[in-house]
Amino acid sequence: MIISHKHRYIFFATPKTATHAIREALHHHSAADDWEQQALFGRQAIPIPEIAEIKHGHISVQQLRPALDQGQWNDYFRFSFVRNPFDRFVSTCAFLNRGNPSFEGNSISWMKLALERPAFRARILVMPQSNLLTDVNGDLGVNFLGRYEALQESLDTIFDQLGLPMVQLKLRNRSEHAHYREYYDDHLRSLVEELYQTDLQNFNYTF
Repeated sequence: MIISHKHRYIFFATPKTATHAIREALHHHSAADDWEQQALFGRQAIPIPEIAEIKHGHISVQQLRPALDQGQWNDYFRFSFVRNPFDRFVSTCAFLNRGNPSFEGNSISWMKLALERPAFRARILVMPQSNLLTDVNGDLGVNFLGRYEALQESLDTIFDQLGLPMVQLKLRNRSEHAHYREYYDDHLRSLVEELYQTDLQNFNYTF
């Protein structure tokens, strides 16, 4: 998450949507009083105790809204990025299996078994994107949603809204895997569709 007081925006970092590349692009225009929370590349915490204690940078709308000044919440441009849930799930599993050569040959079985574990489903990397981006009423809590499938175009729209010079994205921390459709059979597709039903509805994605 980044909260920029100079440029008056809040960036909600949804896992596995190129968040590190987006952070790097935003850093081109960062200011000394910007707040950032992330844990992967040198832990940083936002100076709000209830947010800092979360220990990672994927802060949700429901976590931040009551902790932030209401004027800032209303006035700052709030944005995030989303990704096709079927693609994002494969990317997450490949990321969790870095250094595990057996995953490629047994990926479908691994993913099915993983989905049977409530603790796996509850991981911040796995939970639906809607859980991070909607308020207590289920309404979207951001002003703009970028698309992973159109990263640069979405980022250009955000920078234009903020009145900032455009920055070319450089992808970081990518998972190595084939096209996501190659990792599914009908059963796994139905399991993932069930898990991410709200994302498929809220963000208009299909298999």
